[in-house]
Parts: sequence; C-alpha cells; structure tokens
Amino acid sequence: MKKIGIIILALFMQQVSAQANRFVYQVTMKPDATNKNEIKTENAYLDISAEKSLFYSENRYKRDSIMQKNFQSSGARGFNRDQMESLRSIINYSVEKDKMNQKTLFKDRLGRDIYSYEEDRPLNWKISSETMKIGDYKVQKAETDFAGRLWTAWFTTDLPYQDGPYKFGGLPGLVIKVEDDKGDYSFDLMKNYKIDEVASLSQFGNVIKVKRPDFLKQQEKYKSDPIAFMSQGGGFGGSGRGGRAGGGIAPPRGAGNQSPVDMRKRMEERIKEETKNNSNPIELK
Repeated sequence: MKKIGIIILALFMQQVSAQANRFVYQVTMKPDATNKNEIKTENAYLDISAEKSLFYSENRYKRDSIMQKNFQSSGARGFNRDQMESLRSIINYSVEKDKMNQKTLFKDRLGRDIYSYEEDRPLNWKISSETMKIGDYKVQKAETDFAGRLWTAWFTTDLPYQDGPYKFGGLPGLVIKVEDDKGDYSFDLMKNYKIDEVASLSQFGNVIKVKRPDFLKQQEKYKSDPIAFMSQGGGFGGSGRGGRAGGGIAPPRGAGNQSPVDMRKRMEERIKEETKNNSNPIELK
C-alpha cells in the first residue's frame, strides 16, 4: 500500500512538473514614427515550461485556432475574412527561448515565408538595488542597452522563473514590467495561469533559417519592393497571412472580382501603408 502511494505521488509530481505556465502581458506600442500620439495595445502570451518558453501574440493564437477549426470543418470555404481582420496583430513575430541550449530564436514572416534567426547579442543587465511593489510582487530594477533602446526592467524572485517577454531574460527572476526610455514600447504582466503545454503555432509557408544580418537585409528588400520580393519567393499571394509590414499580407477584400494587375496594385499600396504605420520598430539597430 505504501509503495502504491509513493508511485501515485511520483506520477502526480511528474504531471505537475510537465505542466507549463502562461503569462499574459499587455504590450503598449507607438509603432508610427510620424505619429507618436497614436498608441496601440495588444495582449501577448509568454508560455514557460522546464525546457523552453514561447512569446507570441494572443490574436495570432486565436487566429490559428479559428483557421484550424474552419479548415477541418469546411476547408477553404470556411475562411471568414471579416473574422480574420478583427484579429489582425502588430505582433506577428514569435520568440522562443531554448533553456537547455541557452538559445533565443526569433521568427517573423516576410511575404510568403517565415524567417528564423538565432539572437547573437547578449543582454548585459545592470541590476540596481532599487525595489518596489507591482501588484502582488516585490520587484527589483535592472537596465540594459539593447538594439538601439535603453530598457528598464522590473523583475521578481517571487516566481520560480528566470524569463521575460520578447527577448528579455537572463535576470535572476521573472520580468514583470519592461519599457524603453522613449516610452515607445512597454510590456506589463497582467495575469498568469497553468496550461498543459507550451502552445504550438501554425506555420504557413517555408521556415527559412538565416543569420540576423541576413534577416535584416531581407526585411529591407521586402519593405522597399514587397511585390517583387513575394514574386521571387514563388509567386504572388501564396500562403501569406493577414498582418503588418514584416508579416504576411492577405489579399485585399473583394480580390476575387479584380484583375491580377489591380489586385497587385491594391496589395502593394496596402503593404507600403502598413510599412509606414510601423516605421518605429522595437529594434532600432
């Protein structure tokens, strides 16, 4: 009887350790460099398990779920463009941290495909003795200069995680809040709860692994001439998803009644407009 109890306890502990936690952050952004008065907010998830963590848009997660259900039930006919438009996201990228190998992988869509690179710049934190309370957590201040912005983070050791939203990590605790000194971007923890496992995001198109400098070159090519970029990738349209500049772009509404030339023109205008509206990226260099 005692042995059975030990086995049950071991199985229970194994199940608990296999679980993951989801941390929900509110992301506040000023993505348009020409209009800093326009503030956009969106929720993002940070899923953490023992092996890895994944940071991604809440809207993307909802879009993936709806698309999978629609295709399973009705195929392409089940695609509801209005429903997809309501879930468009500025955060079209995802960031995965491999805890075992100490690697941070960044993925973003350019045209038809997803480009992936391993982050090659370390986060060098300067930890302050300054502390305060944010919600229920006692937090401590830390600063870092990363990708052209000076960031201030507040982390807590009240939770058993050394992680944070976006590429932020490497502190002796979980990042509860992080913002840049210009007030353009901030990530604020709203809540957290248990989940069975880290989410698995749908990948439409090819995943192309590159070095970070190569990704930046491809990103500039996409912004300067998106139609040519997409054509070189194997044709117009393809498997792109709706999104922002730097993310895949869905064909304009009513595309089925347009000529290919008109459709290309409308899509190009839309991509260029969205590029302008995202002219203040989170990484400046």
